[in-house]
Amino acid sequence: MARAMWTGVITFGLVSVPIGLFTATEDHTLHFHQLQRGTTDRIRNRRVNERTGEEVSPDDIVKGYELAEGEYVVVEPDELDEIAPGRSQTIEITDFVDLSDIEPVYFYRTYYVAPRGKEYVNVYGLLRSALATANKAGIATFVMRNKQYLTALRAEDELLVLQTLHWADEVRDPGRELPELPSGRAGKGKELDMAIQLVEALSAPWDPARYHDTYQETVREMVRAKSEGQEIVAAQEPPVATNVIDLMKVLQGSVDQARGTRGEAAAEPRDKAPARKPAAKGAKKTGRQAPPKTARTSATGRRAPAGGKGELRQLSKAELYQRATEQNVAGRSRMSREQLIDALAGAGGRRRKTAA
Repeated sequence: MARAMWTGVITFGLVSVPIGLFTATEDHTLHFHQLQRGTTDRIRNRRVNERTGEEVSPDDIVKGYELAEGEYVVVEPDELDEIAPGRSQTIEITDFVDLSDIEPVYFYRTYYVAPRGKEYVNVYGLLRSALATANKAGIATFVMRNKQYLTALRAEDELLVLQTLHWADEVRDPGRELPELPSGRAGKGKELDMAIQLVEALSAPWDPARYHDTYQETVREMVRAKSEGQEIVAAQEPPVATNVIDLMKVLQGSVDQARGTRGEAAAEPRDKAPARKPAAKGAKKTGRQAPPKTARTSATGRRAPAGGKGELRQLSKAELYQRATEQNVAGRSRMSREQLIDALAGAGGRRRKTAA
C-alpha cells in the first residue's frame, strides 16, 4: 500500500477532517543513463566552479539572484527557511466555485485524498457528496515541502481529489505570446458545417484505456531491436499541411471516410459477425477472410473479433496495435490504422493457410 506524501486536515467552516495525500499518477517514460560514446562508462554530473573548474562541496554553495550582469544578491539557505511558512498542517477551504469555471490551463498535478482513519470516513464522505451534488470545487492554499500551492478540491465517484493549480501570474496571455491567431471571420459557413460533421462522425465515449503512449512503445521496440542486432527503420515523415484551397474537398473526404468506417462497424455486430457463404472453387480471392467461430477479448475489455477487414474495422487503432503486438507484426509502430488492418488481415490469412 502506498504511503501518504503529506498529512494534515481539510477544514471548511468549523468542520475539519484529517486526511492524507497520495500521488495519483506515475511516470512510464523509459529512462536512459548517459555513457561516453564507444564505452560503457557512465557520465556523472558534478558541481564545479565556472571560473576555476574545481568541484565545489554542497556546503559551500549559496543562492544568488542576479540584479545586473555579474552583480548578485546572495541568499543563504537558512535565510529562506526562516521566512518560509513552514510545513503546513491545514488545507483551509476559503471558497467554493463552479468546477466548470476553472480553465483547464490552471490544473497542474493531481493527488488522491484519503481519510486518516475509519472514524473520519463519514465526515470525508459528507464533504465528497456535498461537492458532487453542488458540482463545486473547494479552493484552498497549503504548504508542502516549503512551497505554497493553490489547490482545487473536487469530488470523484468514490473519493476526493486535490488538484494543484497554477497561480494567475504563471499563466501566459495567448494574445501576447502567440504570433498568429484566427480572426473573427474564420470558422464560419460551409467549412464550419463540414468540420462539425467530421467531429460528430469521429465522436466516441471517453475511454482512456483505448489510448497508448505509442512513442514509448516504439522506443522500447527500438532498444529490443538494437539488442538483437536488427536494423532500425526511421519513422515516416509528418503529413503535408492542408492547402486552404482544397480544405472543403479534404473535409468532405474525411467525413466520408469516418462515416464509412463507423457505418461498417455498426452494420456488423461486435459479438457475432454475419456468416459468409464459402467462395466457389476456383473463385478469385478478394482478400477478406472468413470470420472465426469465436471472438476474444481485447485489451480494452471489448470482444474483439479476429477475422477479416470487416471485423478488424470495428476496433480502435489502439486495439489494432495491441493485436499487432500480440501477433508480432513487423513495423507496426509506424503503421496507420488502415495499414494495421491490412497487416492483421494478411497475418490471419497466413496462419489459416499454415494450419490447413
